[in-house]
Amino acid sequence: MKINANGIDINYLIEGEGPWVTLSHSLACNLHMWDEEAKRLSKHYKVLRFDTRGHGKSSAPASAYTLELLADDLHGLLQALSIKTTHFVGLSMGGMIGQTYALRYPGRFSSLALCDTTSRYPADAAGLWAERIKTVEAQGMEPLVEPTLARWFTEPFRKSRPEVVQNVAAMIRSTPVAGYVGCSHAIPKINLTARLKEIRCPSVVIVGKDDPGTPVAMAEEIHHALPGSKLVIIPSAAHLSNLEQPDAFNQALGEFLDQAGR
Repeated sequence: MKINANGIDINYLIEGEGPWVTLSHSLACNLHMWDEEAKRLSKHYKVLRFDTRGHGKSSAPASAYTLELLADDLHGLLQALSIKTTHFVGLSMGGMIGQTYALRYPGRFSSLALCDTTSRYPADAAGLWAERIKTVEAQGMEPLVEPTLARWFTEPFRKSRPEVVQNVAAMIRSTPVAGYVGCSHAIPKINLTARLKEIRCPSVVIVGKDDPGTPVAMAEEIHHALPGSKLVIIPSAAHLSNLEQPDAFNQALGEFLDQAGR
């Protein structure tokens, strides 16, 4: 399904009944990254997942995006669907959108789950993102597929579950260049650590123990800055911890949501 909000078409799916839970995916993925979570959560919750601007079946305008713009996209979607409050689960870029939204629109999140994400990057990260943008603009998404998979999954998982890895590879390949580039302008500019104390809803920070992109140290920084948050470190998981260790991830998420209140 699609809704026009904040000047673009946003593709989304809704499943289940109960309190709202909104799922926001990683860069170079789409709403299907959350298939397993939607299946489990929809037994008790009304689950909304959507394709971020520049991804999946949502519009991919060619411009430099900002996290504020992506948060406004989410706000437009929630308004169009008459959702006043929702639990929010964001992984990687999705977690950055969640932090930005929680600060931009206080009181709209019933709870906040920040997964394999960061609240700020060091200054030297800008060069890395500039190189990725340059590569993609010149050669398309293909040169990024294998290096990205190597960061997103541990080597044992890549060998033992090739079907999961190849599904993610297909998502990366199908990401519009304009969308990847637009979001890659937004991501390295995140700098919210000092403001996380303003967020008042129940929060959990979940991270794969072997995540090289947004490592445990970044999750700990969020946890220490976010009042009353809980930290969960998932063993034997890299960046896409929900796909690498779905049982551990969903147990941690489910227990948090139950405590946060249906």
